[in-house]
Amino acid sequence: MKPNIIIINPDQMRADSLHHLGNEAAYTPNLDELSYEGVSFSNAFCQNPVCVPSRCSFMTGLYPHTMGHRTMSNLLKPYEENLFSDMKKAGYYTMSTTRGDLMAGQYKKYHKDLIDKYLMFRMSSERACIPKANRGEKGSDTYNSFFDGITEEKKSGKAVKNTDDFSVDTAIREIKHRPKNKPFFMFIGLNFPHPPYSIEKKYYDLIDPDKLQKRIPSIADTDGKPKMETGLRNALGVYLWDEERLKEIRRVYLAMCAKVDDQIGRIREALKKEGIYDETAIVILSDHGDYTGDYGIVEKCQNCFPDCLTNVPFIVKPAKNIKADTGINDNLVELTDLCATVYDLAEIKCTRQSFSRSTLPTIKDKNTPHRDYVFSEGGRLLGEKHCSEMNLFINENDRYAPRQLLQNKEDGTHTKAAMIRTKEYKYVLRLYENDEFYELVKGESKNLINEDEYEEKISELKEKMLLWYMKTSDIVPTSFDDRFTDEFLQNNIVSFGIPPVIAKTFTRGISLTGKTASQFIDIIRKKLNV
Repeated sequence: MKPNIIIINPDQMRADSLHHLGNEAAYTPNLDELSYEGVSFSNAFCQNPVCVPSRCSFMTGLYPHTMGHRTMSNLLKPYEENLFSDMKKAGYYTMSTTRGDLMAGQYKKYHKDLIDKYLMFRMSSERACIPKANRGEKGSDTYNSFFDGITEEKKSGKAVKNTDDFSVDTAIREIKHRPKNKPFFMFIGLNFPHPPYSIEKKYYDLIDPDKLQKRIPSIADTDGKPKMETGLRNALGVYLWDEERLKEIRRVYLAMCAKVDDQIGRIREALKKEGIYDETAIVILSDHGDYTGDYGIVEKCQNCFPDCLTNVPFIVKPAKNIKADTGINDNLVELTDLCATVYDLAEIKCTRQSFSRSTLPTIKDKNTPHRDYVFSEGGRLLGEKHCSEMNLFINENDRYAPRQLLQNKEDGTHTKAAMIRTKEYKYVLRLYENDEFYELVKGESKNLINEDEYEEKISELKEKMLLWYMKTSDIVPTSFDDRFTDEFLQNNIVSFGIPPVIAKTFTRGISLTGKTASQFIDIIRKKLNV
């Protein structure tokens, strides 16, 4: 039987939140073990730095611009094939948590066609713990910080549970009660470590504050950064905090990642208990990262592409029959590569078009090259306010209000932009403001776009980006449409002098799918023997 496939998708998890990728303060033993059993890509990058566009991209193998997925409110439609439809066609039993941010909710039949079982919570006396907001007074430097700190423990003595805990409980239950006559494909979407930054004390205590990595200093107006980043810096107020307070944000964020790691450990144990761990491929990837105080900013934004937002975990633990060149792999990888990788892991063929490239060759041998460039994109055109992430109605008391107000400005702040990145350089094309360029060994704090010494490299990356847009601007469906209606067909038969009543009989058994007009005429001539 083909291997089971489980995709676990933490929300807003940075690559440098993993211990095995160099963060000494991080506590991620399960993710570290998965990298030892499989491969962890240290240079994996998302294709959009917010949830929905990124997920629509990696679950289809297409870029956000290919099908117009550039907002939080435009999800996959029934005509858009994706990993769920691919795996179901291949004979897999498909399961998913309700936290998906993928398929449009109004198409209920679409969900039923693709998902054999949703991992719904069981009703019980337990309720998820929703952390109490700890924002400070309106106008203070804590009001929009997204920082809530340590979650209060339940007085009953029971463990604090969030919705992720319930999702994992349900996934474990379904692993136990899975169909035994076919392999399963399971998608587990988690909310953590998405802000607000809040965590139980037991996870907080796992993070050694003395080992926290230094944050990237707050940007200055003279650094040549985009309007969105400087606007967020000023609007959120976190850049005014001293370093000790900013360290608390980073500590709580890493503690949230530690909880994700714990939940992944529970899933691993469930697979082992069922005796199917070795025959199950596990893929861990996040949709995008988080500022977490870098540049004096928290949370994220849709049209900025620093590594803290775009460089994400991507770990693949194949089934045991696939020999992996285990450990850290520094090849450049895109999240679009998920689809082709899953096909190879499942040993299935997919005929639909995508821009996904299987990572299996480099999983088997890390010296096998994969990509020379990776891309990410976001933002909107002027006047395109419907592309501003669910902010047609703005609640000024919401934590996202500052970001939403910036996105709605008609001055190019939310400009459409795209990034191309190599291991050494990053170039960002911006439609209504200055482009960006960074030599990555020097960091991303100061924009070098106007430095003469980089003119040739910038031109090279611009050309590569143009070719990328040319190759990926659209796709041609693999299915063909009827070019003519039955009425059109019958009308043309009448033109040969055949009475209309008799003409109807000539349409029977004639397939018009994909036929040209001349082919259609030839069919009629043969049928009429003229």
